[in-house]
Amino acid sequence: MTIADLRKEYQRGGLLESEADVDPINQFLKWLHQAVDAHHPEATAMTLATVSPEGRPAARILLLKECNHKGFVFFTNYCSRKGNELDHNPFAAMVFYWVELERQVRIEGRVVKTSEEESERYFHSRPVGSRLGAWISEQSSVIAGRDVLEKKEAELKARFGDNIPKPPHWGGYRLVPDAFEFWQGRPSRLHDRLRYRLENGVWIRERLAP
Repeated sequence: MTIADLRKEYQRGGLLESEADVDPINQFLKWLHQAVDAHHPEATAMTLATVSPEGRPAARILLLKECNHKGFVFFTNYCSRKGNELDHNPFAAMVFYWVELERQVRIEGRVVKTSEEESERYFHSRPVGSRLGAWISEQSSVIAGRDVLEKKEAELKARFGDNIPKPPHWGGYRLVPDAFEFWQGRPSRLHDRLRYRLENGVWIRERLAP
């Protein structure tokens, strides 16, 4: 058997215009809650794609931490590769894939930093180990070995104890969407694809060929 032979027939459901919300945020939240109810192991996991100043794309998986009509929020080290790329090109794309439901959602838009207050509030809701990790890791930089991290962890535990402040280089981003695509797998590869695009403040919904 080759990789090309690994085919799956999608037959869990469909996505018709009569069933889809006119507001893509509401439609996303509906699907997200259904993914949670289906016990998806990481329902909030998403692929985030950014682009370097040279036009080279990069993608990685992150966890969504907030979603409402203001946008989609995630947190990271501002000095990481993704942070540097967003400084140069403040546009990004997200993809959620819920394999159990045979669904994916693509989202595009401009990315802005969350307020310092929002970042502080979320940081202090994290477990102690995660808060320490934000100080320990100079994310995306080259290090000599794992012992570098372990040594720094010991030093910071002694320095902060459990009273760990938010690092100045760590915080949130909010993707403010201007385009969505909802994809539902269907038999014979005749998948349902509904695209929403923002035009003059109004969401336009269109069906795309599979």
